[in-house]
Amino acid sequence: MSQDWKKLNLPAEAVEVLSSAPGVVVGSDVNDLIELALRDVDARGWHEVAYDVPGKGRVVEAHACRVRNGVAANYTEAYMRRRDPDCMVVGDQQATNKVRYEDRFGKCFSGLREESFEWLKSQELAVFAFTAGVGRKGLDAAVIAPANAGFFALGLAMLQGIRPIAELPDDFKPMVMIYVAPPFRHTHFDSQQVVVHNRTDELYELFSYNLYPGPSAKKGIYGVLIDRGEREGWVTAHCSTVQVITPYDNSVTIMHEGASGGGKSEMLELVHREDDGSLLIGRNVVTDERRHLTLPRACKLRPVTDDMALCPEHLQDASLGKLRLRDAEEAWFVRVNHIDSYGTDPHLERLSLDPPKPLLFLNIDAVPDSRALIWEHTEDEPGVACPNPRVIVPRELVPDIVDGAVTVDVRSFGVRTPPCTRENPSYGILGLFHILPPSLAWLWRLTAPRGHANPSIVDTGGMTSEGVGSYWPFATGRRVDQANLLYQQVMRSHNTLFVLCPNQHVGAWEVSFMPQWITREYLARRGHAEFNDEQIVESRCPLLGYSLRHLQVEGAAIGHWFLQVETQPEVGEEAYDAGAAELRTFFHEQLEQFLEPDLHPHARTIIEACLNDAKIPDYEQLSTEAFEQQALSGATA
Repeated sequence: MSQDWKKLNLPAEAVEVLSSAPGVVVGSDVNDLIELALRDVDARGWHEVAYDVPGKGRVVEAHACRVRNGVAANYTEAYMRRRDPDCMVVGDQQATNKVRYEDRFGKCFSGLREESFEWLKSQELAVFAFTAGVGRKGLDAAVIAPANAGFFALGLAMLQGIRPIAELPDDFKPMVMIYVAPPFRHTHFDSQQVVVHNRTDELYELFSYNLYPGPSAKKGIYGVLIDRGEREGWVTAHCSTVQVITPYDNSVTIMHEGASGGGKSEMLELVHREDDGSLLIGRNVVTDERRHLTLPRACKLRPVTDDMALCPEHLQDASLGKLRLRDAEEAWFVRVNHIDSYGTDPHLERLSLDPPKPLLFLNIDAVPDSRALIWEHTEDEPGVACPNPRVIVPRELVPDIVDGAVTVDVRSFGVRTPPCTRENPSYGILGLFHILPPSLAWLWRLTAPRGHANPSIVDTGGMTSEGVGSYWPFATGRRVDQANLLYQQVMRSHNTLFVLCPNQHVGAWEVSFMPQWITREYLARRGHAEFNDEQIVESRCPLLGYSLRHLQVEGAAIGHWFLQVETQPEVGEEAYDAGAAELRTFFHEQLEQFLEPDLHPHARTIIEACLNDAKIPDYEQLSTEAFEQQALSGATA
């Protein structure tokens, strides 16, 4: 490994840290970091990631080992296997609605910043360069981490890319710096995950005080891109995107948004089949009845994005009336909690078992020199599997991947829903899918329900919001600024179909992710035809837009009770209305916080209409007015 870190042109504090450290390892490619992640294996084949913590002694954070298909890393503490939704704090004094470091911890961040640098000076360190984002919107970046945490550096390098030191241009100068100091979560933060974002006009610093890559290596960089877009007037969307090719060669591009657990990764998966080849639409949780669908041939999928999509202005074409986007990542952080046995997802299983390049497995129960199996999940406690097993898959290994920008035909939004029955009413009243007027689709992106039994984060229970755009947990600025950006983005998309898809439950039916898979197959086959009044009806709950009157896929009819939940005998209108009231209360609570003085005037009108219990025709009229305003402003510009 090269030792020439001076070519990185780092800021003064980073230069001082590396100059003082007892040793520095410079990574130039992923293979360098694989070797670093496994450098100190013991006789049993385990690399132990441990630190001396004052007052606690030696604390082991994780173990890593070489497996035949890559590297497997496991955390010793169940809490560290998921992202804590409250881990972000802001260390600077720039505009924000997020918790500042000094408000949460009672002191200025500058002191801990210096302590972090001093601790890093005492460690053997690893450093490498990467680009945050891609193409014209990429930012020069670098990371400094303890060398013994090589698996964390490997995850970051796979997700964001790594730039060979010898190939860096003379003008390379990091605008983003990541510093990793794991013991501080024990000495300063009561063993909790904390990531501090410190923004200046010239440099974005990110201090990661834990080794789970979700809050820092992935979502931390997401925060960097959101900040850049906020300054320049564009959005990095929280979505998966897929081009769906029907058996008749029709092509439709679907962008699927939503909170963690909302089905983004699943939108890129082939539909899951039963042993006989049928699709299990759902299982009734009251009667145990099962309903199936026969689909002889599914659509072909060409994945575009898995979680983060850049939507900068230079990609847009106003004449299309549709959003254009491209992937913001070099690899995908794929959750595999739903793959609990061999054969559940043959495509991903095949890719992960014998990949052309090594993968990184997190929270997968594997031992040295074995083959990591994505259905073998680490247990949080005896008999309880970790709900957040992950595999990092380089984008280049994904079959039929689409490079470059695409134009979105359908924007769907995913919501995890609980069961809803007469005995236990809930907001699980969403049908298989709903069609939303654009103004209402925008409101769903403001409220972004985190939903039922979220597997990706430390869940607090109940119906909570992921925040504006569903990327709010990763943003450092003001929610009203993001609301305005999303408003402009949605209201420019007058030729886009907006839909809403539940997962997990449709009323009394347990459905997993089948609603969005069936919706994907149906909308792709339907093509770009518009829905007419004979096909859709206003939902009983106005927040759900339109319900389908009937649905056929390849000649097979799907029962109306999957489309209009109030018709389910296990639910009925009374329980449905109780769930609708829960949704209404949730929307009202979440939307009031956006009524800032600098909210776009027409956006304010939409929110106020919702607070006054607008009906679906009201949302249609508000959408039309917004489109006309956008067209007028575009013509004026």
